[in-house]
Amino acid sequence: MRLPQARLDQVLDRFREIEARMGAASDGAEIVRLSKEHAELKPVADAVTTLEKARAEAPELEEMAASGDAEMAQMARDELEALKERLPVLEREVALLLAPKDRDENASAILEVRAGTGGDEAALFAGDLFRMYQRYAQGRGWRVEIDSVSEGEMGGYKEIVASITGDGVFGRLKFESGVHRVQRVPATEAQGRIHTSAATVAVLPEPEEVEIEIRDQDLRIDTYRSSGAGGQHVNKTDSAVRITHLPTGIVVTSSEKSQHQNRARAMKALKVKLYDMQREAIDSARSEARKSQVGSGDRSERIRTYNFPQGRVTDHRINLTLYNLSKVIEGEALDDVIDPLIAEDQAARLAALEDELA
Repeated sequence: MRLPQARLDQVLDRFREIEARMGAASDGAEIVRLSKEHAELKPVADAVTTLEKARAEAPELEEMAASGDAEMAQMARDELEALKERLPVLEREVALLLAPKDRDENASAILEVRAGTGGDEAALFAGDLFRMYQRYAQGRGWRVEIDSVSEGEMGGYKEIVASITGDGVFGRLKFESGVHRVQRVPATEAQGRIHTSAATVAVLPEPEEVEIEIRDQDLRIDTYRSSGAGGQHVNKTDSAVRITHLPTGIVVTSSEKSQHQNRARAMKALKVKLYDMQREAIDSARSEARKSQVGSGDRSERIRTYNFPQGRVTDHRINLTLYNLSKVIEGEALDDVIDPLIAEDQAARLAALEDELA
């Protein structure tokens, strides 16, 4: 992709303008806003500068290659050949930085895993999925905090909600939203027959500042006693909190020990869900041509199958099949699935940029 010079100049002009305004700004709010935009634009400006320097080298090398000095001409031709291989790589790097991207790419996220069809086996599978994401998050240095949990009778979870905090969480996990299907012989199956069960995963962005107005009269707040599988970890007081947002019917819960902490967590979760509703409304209004194959996040679709007898993982959106199920379900090789999904999304974003420049 040959990026027009006018587009590159536009990026550098804006970056220089922000730097100049940062040096003169005195208002605290403006400084924060400019600093944020500066941080977002700096990697783009650096990449554009590198590309422009590489482009400027080509005419000089071509002139040297045509000189009378045979040794110098050969060196120039070698460098020119290397530059021609390097330029498309630099062009693609800049194009990806300029392409339309999810505004919540770097946000932390709320992860929700729920058992679907399959009874006890579905709850066990939901537990396997949550542990997969938990281990994956730990491997990337992200922090995982459980907000609410409902355990299955035979183990696993009927539902578990957790906050995952770190840089770029949503950008890597957003493609996990959808229906996950498992094919395996359950521990409770005496005949050794393979069963098919399912669990749903939702990944919601948690921006640094969720600007959502929530009126007190739109809320119903209930306290209740946390339930679980039994034992000392079950609350003996009505400290768990359930908040219902009456206009939308959204219900959020938090069931840790402190009622005050539960209320704060539940309110945060409610804001995230309302923000996600806004995102979906905006996304659905966009042209279908600008949606990527995997970027719609439609949670009603079956996105992936985990076939234990064959050790196979299949992502149905991009027809990807891997035979390292044991490592994927441990979170160790989840990137083997996520990276191709991100690559597919990047290709779609580059296509959108080409349409924009055409």
